[in-house]
Amino acid sequence: MPDQTINTVAIHSPGDMGNAVGKMLLTHGVRVIAALDERSDRTRQLAANAGIEDVGSYAKMVQEADIILSILVPAQATAAAEAVAAAIKATGNTVLYADCNAIAPETTKRIEQIISAAGGRFADASIIGGPPRDFESTKIYASGKHAATLAKLRKHGLNVIDMQSEVGQASAIKMCYGALTKGSTALFTEILTAASALGVANALAAEFQSSQSARYQSMQSALPGMAAKAHRWIGEMEEIAQTFGDVGLTPNIFLGAADIYRHVAGTSVGKVTPEEPKPDFHEMVAVLAAALEKTPNVNHKS
Repeated sequence: MPDQTINTVAIHSPGDMGNAVGKMLLTHGVRVIAALDERSDRTRQLAANAGIEDVGSYAKMVQEADIILSILVPAQATAAAEAVAAAIKATGNTVLYADCNAIAPETTKRIEQIISAAGGRFADASIIGGPPRDFESTKIYASGKHAATLAKLRKHGLNVIDMQSEVGQASAIKMCYGALTKGSTALFTEILTAASALGVANALAAEFQSSQSARYQSMQSALPGMAAKAHRWIGEMEEIAQTFGDVGLTPNIFLGAADIYRHVAGTSVGKVTPEEPKPDFHEMVAVLAAALEKTPNVNHKS
């Protein structure tokens, strides 16, 4: 529907990123809704704080939305699409479903099939950057034949870039970008945790400050900010591993990164929420090292 006017956008689901995207749309005159019947109290509160309207059910969301933006933990992307597809089939509404999750191109293509089979329209999308503060701060790459419709959200505060290419291309950009940013943070985390466990944390920190000062500053910034997100990044690393494996590269680097985030998520520092203060950098590394004694490497061979 090239001439479609965008009046109502659904966010599925308004967590940290979805909440910020919803706020941006609201400030640019779009009605923003969400189906929160099965969501957590925290998600409900975030939505209420942002002014996002709770319509309750998936069916109601599908009936009222012009576009649904799926912004979830990567591991939930397929199940979310299946739930929305059931509502599309039940209501007969040909809503545009844009999957904005950090998932492999092949996962995206499977989700396209799920939505299309139910009668919906589909766009592949990927978010580069943090929660949007203004038009330039965050980019949303879009691909597939309905990307042009999604790009109409440029008029409503979102920097959507139509790649004019097939489904899977927007997801591919995200996978390669996330491999650098979140993959580097996983590497930083493993290095510093190992140094602490080996008893050389202070000596290594002094050497980093001497010869790798800019990189060490990046480590000091990245680790505390990652703590509340580690549980979400496990699935993203697994999707990157699949992406790289699908083109013939080893998936093992990013399966290892997933293990690092799984380790973080299993500790006390991995239980903090984005609303809470970030953990202290040095204390975080010490906690991660201490936790190694309780969760030994399952792949270790004696």
